[in-house]
Amino acid sequence: MRIAEIAPLTESVPPRLYGGTERVVAYLTEELIAMGHDVTLFASGDSRTSANLEAVWPQALRLDPEIRDWLAPHMLLMERVRERAPEFEVLHFHMDYWPASLFARQPVPFLTTLHGRLDLPELGLVYAGLPRMNLVSISEAQRDPLPAENFIATIPHGMPASLLMPVPLEPSYLAFLGRICPEKRPDRAIRIARVAGLPLRIAAKVDRVDEAYFAREIRPMLGPDIEFIGEIDDAAKSAFLSGARALLMPIDWPEPFGLVMIEAMACGTPVIAYDYGSVPEIIEDGVTGFIVHDEAAAAAAVQRTDRLSRWQIRREFERRFTARRMAEDYLSIYESLALRRSGRLKLVS
Repeated sequence: MRIAEIAPLTESVPPRLYGGTERVVAYLTEELIAMGHDVTLFASGDSRTSANLEAVWPQALRLDPEIRDWLAPHMLLMERVRERAPEFEVLHFHMDYWPASLFARQPVPFLTTLHGRLDLPELGLVYAGLPRMNLVSISEAQRDPLPAENFIATIPHGMPASLLMPVPLEPSYLAFLGRICPEKRPDRAIRIARVAGLPLRIAAKVDRVDEAYFAREIRPMLGPDIEFIGEIDDAAKSAFLSGARALLMPIDWPEPFGLVMIEAMACGTPVIAYDYGSVPEIIEDGVTGFIVHDEAAAAAAVQRTDRLSRWQIRREFERRFTARRMAEDYLSIYESLALRRSGRLKLVS
């Protein structure tokens, strides 16, 4: 198939460090190419891809100090895709509601994967007022705030099977991986680690918007037992996660997916996560980790992690969360949309 993958310009594809959406777009794009499809990736010019790269902006907006208006390059992105749309059999957007108005008024089939939270009050009005789109959710829980919208599938994220692998290390600490922000609750992770009597290593990005939170709430909690590493890349994640007794994910928000959970599973590392959002869809309690409701339960769960099989955790990752499984799921949707356009099949939503 001739497929267009359209990514946000905020980060490169894949991102150099943190960046969930762009990372998933990279995994999907490379897997589709490996399966023999002709893929064009609309993304920033510093992206690294086997696809045909349509570089809409020279570099990721987060790394461009001259950018003041981050919306302006995305308007250019929409127009560039519209100009080239007839070249493709399907357009796959990873930009939430952005394509609705323009692309509902042209004939090429398109879908959009919603990567973020949908419980913001303004989103109900926005989606209700826009033309209906073919929407893909990344978990069933993500859909809850917008039950009337046209979701045609739920496709969980996947990642390359060999990207992260278990490393033979003696687990000796707890891990926190991802982003420092109030909804991810690194403060909870620190308290859990101290109650459990284990050191905590924090490998996380601090966005500008969260710098004050980090300085006010998190930095004073650091100490000899709590190490802040900063952002790490994929090359460092296998050892970082394999050396951990567990990944702590004490979130305080309806996590739409949580890529970090399957990254830990790929390394055979148990996940201890709060029961919000997608967590029960990804973590099997007592098999790949533990689902908890408070700090005391999380600290107690740490002591039970040695009962879990790291080999079995890795096997569950291979069964459920590979990039090949994700690409096959999306390809089924692409083919259905293309057939519907030809008049041979009506897509059932």
